[in-house]
Amino acid sequence: MNRMNTIHENMKTVAIIPGAGMGERMGPGRAKQFMELRGKPVLALTLEKFQTCRLIDGIVLVVPLEDMEFCEREIIEKYGLNKVKKIIAGGKRRQDSVRLGVEASGGEYGLVVIHDGVRPFIETGLIEKVVSAARSDRAVVTALPAKETVKEVDVDGSVIKSLDRRRIWMVQTPQVFRYEDIMKAHQKAGKEQGEEATDDAMLVERMGIPVKVVHGSEYNIKITTPHDLEILQYLFEKSE
Repeated sequence: MNRMNTIHENMKTVAIIPGAGMGERMGPGRAKQFMELRGKPVLALTLEKFQTCRLIDGIVLVVPLEDMEFCEREIIEKYGLNKVKKIIAGGKRRQDSVRLGVEASGGEYGLVVIHDGVRPFIETGLIEKVVSAARSDRAVVTALPAKETVKEVDVDGSVIKSLDRRRIWMVQTPQVFRYEDIMKAHQKAGKEQGEEATDDAMLVERMGIPVKVVHGSEYNIKITTPHDLEILQYLFEKSE
């Protein structure tokens, strides 16, 4: 094993968990990250997976300012999540919240894992797989190949063209980057103030950094609508 590989294998790894969204598509009521599954907040279930992952050294949790005290008391302390090193207030957009989380990690960690707080069915094995891949590849994302025919459509609903499904992947989190890469990518995006990136890999791609794909999981569902919550409730009941 050469020296560079040894350095990469010894990289400390931090998980940035953005959970500052208001979840408008869920309708009125409690924010989706604080809704309960199996008697626990969704956010607690997500954090537990990173708490038990042997390749995660620390966690930065990003939540709404008004929920920081609740998270400290009812999630971090209640469930013994001692890998959570910081709880910080998020920004207006997810992109802003992730940037704040990366900044809060302070450059202490060589690898940065970014994972949606509302993907509670993430498997510890998948976290380990994507972190391990990022120790040799510069940037890695989890994704699934498209199953359906994919078409590009204009604003009027007319089909522009059909895309080659074999080359289309549906991207998930976790996504893993070198600290210096994701920090520079977010700083550059902040200065440019362009359209919001729908995932962090887009910002890294804009810098010309190659991004590799690791096969994700069909169970790694992001809670966006009430229907998603029903599916996850079923999955948790089935797993028990």
